[in-house]
Amino acid sequence: MDDNLYRQRAAEHALGYVESGMTIGLGTGSTATFMLHGLAARLADGRLQRVTGVPTSEVTAALARELGIPLTTLDRQPHLDLALDGADEIDPQLRLIKGLGGAMLREKIVAASAARFVVMAAVSKCVERLGERSPLPVEVVAFGLPLCVRRLRALGGAPALRRDRTGAPFVTDEGNLILDCNFGIIADPEALAASICAIPGVVAHGLFLGMASLAVIAGPDGIVELHAPSARQ
Repeated sequence: MDDNLYRQRAAEHALGYVESGMTIGLGTGSTATFMLHGLAARLADGRLQRVTGVPTSEVTAALARELGIPLTTLDRQPHLDLALDGADEIDPQLRLIKGLGGAMLREKIVAASAARFVVMAAVSKCVERLGERSPLPVEVVAFGLPLCVRRLRALGGAPALRRDRTGAPFVTDEGNLILDCNFGIIADPEALAASICAIPGVVAHGLFLGMASLAVIAGPDGIVELHAPSARQ
């Protein structure tokens, strides 16, 4: 079976945590796309009612509208019941790397606004230590790009400016740039996160630490739920 089937199964299982009347964060990426289709089906057939979503990207917002999922904003609904999103890497402590889809800033804001953040993923996203397979995305303002590149290199990273399919610099929904940084195995994610946050010009990074309360992992042996050592309340 390929990862797409596992992603779909993880998304379907995670939708079991959505209840009628909830306002939920809608993630971005391939797994979140399966979740959006599943949510739309549940709203259409009446299994769920009065569910509204806060999208984490313009791409997600457009798909949600196309599927008929009611949307709101954090201005109108600052406290969310639940956020559902994928991840690029998940370690045993439910620390994550996210951002390969380019939406990590809004994803982090939405996840932090939710009472519970549930991650959906195929088993291929599970790692023993962060950095095994994925670079660490860092979102920066264009004016600060040269400084951010130097400082990230000084921290041991190898930053590469993300480009779109045309070869132009990739621009996020907030108008910023992304540096994909290869740090190799990240020995101390908390320390690295603090050091990156201290760089002027950095807007966000893809380390999601102490945020996820539950990960729904799908693989050849079925669904496994991983709970954070101390889930955020």
